[in-house]
Amino acid sequence: MASCCPDTARERAELSAWHSRPALLCWARLMTERAFKNWFLVIGAVAMLLPLVTAAPAAPEGWELQSLHDHSRFEYRPLEGLILGTNGVFIRYGEASLTAEVVWLNQQTGEAVAEGRVRILHADQVWVGERIRYNFRTRQMEAEQFRTGRAPIFIAAQGLKADPAGNIYTATNAWVTTDDVATPFDRIEARRIVLVPGQFVELWQATLYLGSVPVFYLPYYRRSLAESGPRWDLVPGYRSRHGAYLLGTYWWQLDPTLESALHLDYRTQRGLAGGLDLEGHWNRWGNPRLEYYYAKDWDPGRDLQGEPIDADRHRLAFAWLANPVTNTQFRAQVRYFTDPQVERDFFEARYRQNPQPRTYFETSRFWDHFALELLAEPRVNDFFQTVERLPEVRLTGWRQPLGTSPLHYESQSSAGFYRLRFPHTNGLAEPRVEAYRFDTLHQLLLPWTFGDWLHVTPHVGGRLTGYGAAEGPGARTGEHARGLFHAGMEVSFKASRTWADMQISALELDGLRHVIQPTVQYLFVPRPHPRPAELPQFDGLQPSLWMLPLQFPAYNAVDTIDRMHVLRPGLQQRWYSRRSGTTQIVAEWLLFTDLALETEAGENTWTDLVSDLVLRPRSWITLQSAVRMSPEAGRFLLAYHTLSVEPGERWSWTLGHYFLRDNFRGTPAAWGEGHNLWFHHLLWRWDDNWAFRIGHHYNLEEGRLHEQLYTIYRDFRSWTGALTFRVREPRQGPTDYSVAFAFSLKATPRLRTGQDPLQPYDLLGR
Repeated sequence: MASCCPDTARERAELSAWHSRPALLCWARLMTERAFKNWFLVIGAVAMLLPLVTAAPAAPEGWELQSLHDHSRFEYRPLEGLILGTNGVFIRYGEASLTAEVVWLNQQTGEAVAEGRVRILHADQVWVGERIRYNFRTRQMEAEQFRTGRAPIFIAAQGLKADPAGNIYTATNAWVTTDDVATPFDRIEARRIVLVPGQFVELWQATLYLGSVPVFYLPYYRRSLAESGPRWDLVPGYRSRHGAYLLGTYWWQLDPTLESALHLDYRTQRGLAGGLDLEGHWNRWGNPRLEYYYAKDWDPGRDLQGEPIDADRHRLAFAWLANPVTNTQFRAQVRYFTDPQVERDFFEARYRQNPQPRTYFETSRFWDHFALELLAEPRVNDFFQTVERLPEVRLTGWRQPLGTSPLHYESQSSAGFYRLRFPHTNGLAEPRVEAYRFDTLHQLLLPWTFGDWLHVTPHVGGRLTGYGAAEGPGARTGEHARGLFHAGMEVSFKASRTWADMQISALELDGLRHVIQPTVQYLFVPRPHPRPAELPQFDGLQPSLWMLPLQFPAYNAVDTIDRMHVLRPGLQQRWYSRRSGTTQIVAEWLLFTDLALETEAGENTWTDLVSDLVLRPRSWITLQSAVRMSPEAGRFLLAYHTLSVEPGERWSWTLGHYFLRDNFRGTPAAWGEGHNLWFHHLLWRWDDNWAFRIGHHYNLEEGRLHEQLYTIYRDFRSWTGALTFRVREPRQGPTDYSVAFAFSLKATPRLRTGQDPLQPYDLLGR
């Protein structure tokens, strides 16, 4: 899968088939991820890692001259006003840098003539060639031949004359193609070319070739690079629940600021469906995106309550994030469904990310010490439980010093009208609770450092919360005002030890530094009145796999705050070492638990113990472990372990175990049913054209293979294809089989680089 800039000997050999001693031009931000990393490492290694063994002549201000090898030399010729660098040298001036085997440099004019493995980096552009004339001051450049990659097209030509200041490139005998390999099958050959990156390309006397056969001639051709061309995405496949299907999407750009996509799908067991997507590109006003999808479903089935689902199924989604002025942000999200299963049936990847998405509109304004937020959150899907905020205003005071005193102050205040709405059930009145509420929190902190190593931060604060009389079918509380006092302290210090001479090649250790940071957090909140059971629960505890923070305002379950007298000891450790010339974290471990200093009936003195460990014994091996256990019960509540191996670009493998114990304690924080799974994912790149991915999920409790996922990837020059096969064994219902073939043009890929391992279900369709 060749990039626009060859790095390996094989790639250079392939280019030589149609480029004699090529000079290459690439825009780094538009190169493939692999190519960008290769060139970045090459230039970074040359500039920073290789030792300087030969003294360079004194350079005028702004110039940096370095030798790259023991036999590299700089020779100053005062009579000619030139500096000659030989056997591998590096030159930097301003934002531009150059490496080459031989360089003639005139520091007065900035003119340089470089030969032999020439590489020039300026801003985000990388030039590579065998002989390039370059002016560091004017940015003028000349090369005999060049090749450039700029999606959706790639260009090669001769006689390059570049004026980067004017951003105009002219050349002769050009090739233009959408095929990103060294020898493209489809291409346009032209006698003359003018290229303005990011804007347009013009060609004169252009001929379209398929292989070696000319098929069309144009005296003049112009292609915009600022707009995406129209394209089709087709995904044929089969699924047990849908039958055979064909998912089609036509993409086109209405204007430079508005893109659109038209969907037309057919499923033999579910019928026709379609929709329209619009996405704007409005600079500071963000990139709003609107999605609509409609299905006339022949077999919609029944919902979770056993009621039949209407055959007319709709999905509407809107997302917007904008920063129109400095320190001001607008954010909005809308998710409307006609039934709770429409996204599960037709947009599985989205459903797995969030099965109950929110709908909200939010605007925020930030200052140095404060932030003001306005949030409106209505319910648009009556089958989801929602806390409506109509609206909520929040003022946050960041932690800040009080004048010249050692005290610090922080606060958070909010007010709004809230409505707790439960899922609507046919034939029954909808239970709901609604009331006004205001809440204000203020606290003082006194950070102290003793002996330049011990950090002690006591804090004290108060909270006042007022509730209006609750209304609605589920209301049973009146007006209340609750005052809360809290006090606490955080104590921490850091200690470290360094073994500078430690060398362990098996672990890739070049020196070792161990840093430990013990912490102790203490919090006391006396018993409030009224108690949480007497208040409407708009912001209560939510199911959580991790322990909640022990500081205010991070602990934001406002309506469930009760007596708290807790000590949280913790220990964070990190191990650092040098790898590949940089300091890296080779291991980090966080360990903490809670000690209840006062308990009531049914409460444990020691609550859950949490451990979070990441270990990197080598740069290509990562072990992760997240554990939550109950010490007094002597059992694990959560255990998540993974081993990831990625020794190179050829293959990678992840093996993991995920255990979650059932939690039906009847509290708001209980997460419900658990599971016990083994899983693994293997990616194997056979060569530059073929790759394979395998994934399995095995349920240990039930002794069954819950999910199997297999994908074959194929590079077809200017486009790529992925054949995916999946088998799912649900707890209820028949086995679900799926197979699909997804393909897309490299110039406009369906998925971003590295996205398909994280969202493999996108390869099966929507």
